[in-house]
Amino acid sequence: MAPSISISEYYAGKTLFITGATGFMGKVLIEKLLWSCPDIKKMFLLMRPKKGQSGKERLDSLLNFRMFERLKAEHPKRFEKLQVVAGDILSEDLGISDEDRRQIQEETQVIFHCAACVRFDMFLRDAVKMNTSGTLKVLQLAEGIKNLEVFTHVSTSYCRCELDVLDEKLYPAEHRPQHVMHAVDWMDDDLLRHMQPKLIDPQPNTYAYTKSLTEDLVSQYKGKFPIVIARPSIVTAAYQEPIPGWVDNLNGPTGLLVGAGKGVIRTMHCNDGYKADVVPVDMAVNACIILAYLTGVEKPKEISICNITQSGINAITWGMALDIGRVQVSEFPFSVCMWYPGGSAKSSWIMHQIALFFTHMLPAYFIDLLLFLMGKKTFMIKIQKRINYGLNVLQYYTTKEWHFKNDNYLALKNKISPKDNKVFYTDLSVLNWDTYMRDYILGAREFCCKEDPATIPQARKLNRQLYYLDKVFQVIFFGLLAYFAFYYCKVIYSVISA
Repeated sequence: MAPSISISEYYAGKTLFITGATGFMGKVLIEKLLWSCPDIKKMFLLMRPKKGQSGKERLDSLLNFRMFERLKAEHPKRFEKLQVVAGDILSEDLGISDEDRRQIQEETQVIFHCAACVRFDMFLRDAVKMNTSGTLKVLQLAEGIKNLEVFTHVSTSYCRCELDVLDEKLYPAEHRPQHVMHAVDWMDDDLLRHMQPKLIDPQPNTYAYTKSLTEDLVSQYKGKFPIVIARPSIVTAAYQEPIPGWVDNLNGPTGLLVGAGKGVIRTMHCNDGYKADVVPVDMAVNACIILAYLTGVEKPKEISICNITQSGINAITWGMALDIGRVQVSEFPFSVCMWYPGGSAKSSWIMHQIALFFTHMLPAYFIDLLLFLMGKKTFMIKIQKRINYGLNVLQYYTTKEWHFKNDNYLALKNKISPKDNKVFYTDLSVLNWDTYMRDYILGAREFCCKEDPATIPQARKLNRQLYYLDKVFQVIFFGLLAYFAFYYCKVIYSVISA
């Protein structure tokens, strides 16, 4: 049974406090709430102050993104509901002034805590301070809020990577969060760097480790106010809103897609038969909005957990994603490419390393040699080393498969009205992967690479030229290999015969 009030009715007259407002999910969350919950009273947005910029200028900078265009065109006055709070998740007491703190604690009913660092390779001290200590400061702020109805914490379904199956329940962290926060405060860099591999084990990186710690920390506030933990899997470009294909960063799959589309990435270590658990950002945000609504209405005593994941609903493997992406990139190529898009995934680590040498490093050294001889600055070796490092970090997730229990996520559409289901859609089974990948590539092209859609015809011409150049190069390369193989076989045969 759906609650007696709709989602937009629940949020009507409410004041929200949002962290991570300038992040990928944060921006989509703000836009969706303003668009679909028009009677929200106010949103406090915690934003880091910048020198020479007022709060209004910071807000204007945020709203300049094209994703806010429909609101600007149809409901520009709704932006008046946004109030920037100067602060920093890394600062003591969030760096919020006493006046702002009093106002937040007097007026707020709903918190969305989205702020986090998603870099996998961050130094442990920095990851703990951002993801765990930062959350502690938001929780401490929440303790003083008089009428808090729900604290929504955005985590990740990859918070316990050592588990093959992740249930929708709390898992105690390997270490007590307070002890780790204290340790990173007093340890010097050398000692902490030495201790880091042992501390985070069995997690693959500091991101997963600190997300696990942070969930444990949040659980310690059970009973003080209603809490819901949302665990999205890999969040990708928008399915429908605010714009099909909207994406504003090169993290994870987007970086792979752009790198491969530009001919820079030509191999990756990946089991192409494994499922890629990806969720479009608008569906992940809709789920967070619904979870906060249900928690605020039902006021459960226990902490609610929801794995916002595919888990086979509309399965796509890494191999399928690569095949579809290859077709769509040939139709909508990038304007600026290093080479013709090609290459493949390698399930064998050895084959991947061989391909890395021949398709990444060897061409990079060749290009840099030409640049050096022309008296120009070299850059390709440096870029390829960074790409190879990034691929090495990501390969943990492309060579392993998880199953995330997501009964709570699947139940969301049955807990709200049919009307709300149309507005706050979460059904992943409706995704058409060919259409979605087309929109994803067009979105990455326009929003990440700043390439005008009008350049597509010219890009197609360039793509055809690169295709023929790539074929010529392959004929020359394999011809030389065959020549040298024949020559040395002949030499060896003559030595043996003598």
